Amino acid sequence: MIDMHSHFLPRISQQEALAVEPRRAPWLRVDASGTTGQIMVGDQPFRPVYQALWDPDFRVRELDAQGIDVQVVCATPVMFGYAWEAARAADWAAQMNDKALAFCGAHPTRLKALAQVPLQDTRLACVEASRAMAAGCVGVQIGNHVGEKDLDHPDLVDFLVHCANEGIPVFVHPWDMMTGGNRMRQWMLPWLVAMPAETQLGMLSLILSGALERIPESLKICFAHGGGSFAWVLGRVDNAWKHRDIVRQDCPRLPSEYAHRFHTDAITFDLRALDLLIGVMGIERVMLGSDYPFPLGEQQVGELVRGANFLDEAQRRQILSDNARAFFALDDRAPDQQ
Repeated sequence: MIDMHSHFLPRISQQEALAVEPRRAPWLRVDASGTTGQIMVGDQPFRPVYQALWDPDFRVRELDAQGIDVQVVCATPVMFGYAWEAARAADWAAQMNDKALAFCGAHPTRLKALAQVPLQDTRLACVEASRAMAAGCVGVQIGNHVGEKDLDHPDLVDFLVHCANEGIPVFVHPWDMMTGGNRMRQWMLPWLVAMPAETQLGMLSLILSGALERIPESLKICFAHGGGSFAWVLGRVDNAWKHRDIVRQDCPRLPSEYAHRFHTDAITFDLRALDLLIGVMGIERVMLGSDYPFPLGEQQVGELVRGANFLDEAQRRQILSDNARAFFALDDRAPDQQ
């Protein structure tokens, strides 16, 4: 199995974080046991975590226990730094990418790294994406927006065009979720309501803006968490496009005709949802993901796909490994990057 959606955060010290961005740079506070800890932002706890987040040897032991052959590793989104001064964020991204490559370098046949970039500056983001790929990353992870800029903003479209032209796979992860002041403050509602909506917003902004008409079809772009709410609202969007000229003013084709431009992971937690997702996206565009090592991820990685009786063995193999292998061109990497 190839798990194409997992996260890491290196053992960034408080001093390292303070030197970069005192109030907003994350760091890792590891407990005395060495097995648990806390992601910190400034002096505030952000999320409790455990050893798999920063220890590649421990992680690979867990991968062995779950039968995962290869895992693609990307930054925890709190590491992005999109609100910082661009040059500082670019230096931080380069440091984090080098740490990601070192993390994966402990087990180079089992762990593959995605890069992060300073997406608030298109030129610097393009430079770092290309540098990180040359250094051994297999793609780049970006957030679904930068402040008020959604994925259809010209700056972000330019970055996606660069990735298309350079053959850099892109993984889009929702972050900095819409919460509406005091709304959605309990029960993890930002993660349960706003996070899927953020992903849907990114996908629809690319479609309805006409951006996909300007981005080469060579772009490989994958959206996290089963594409959020995309598969479930696409019929509503098609209906709106047919009956309201303001919906189709920048979008020359029926929105559902663009679904083939996207990939998603298979993190849906429900067989009926997985069946719909595959029907909308196509079997060749859905890949195994886990969100490991966080509690909202699939705890037994691949269990949902393996239990899907509407899939035959060849289709299961596509989702569990073949699609990710093709998306990230894993078989094409040089031997020292395998």
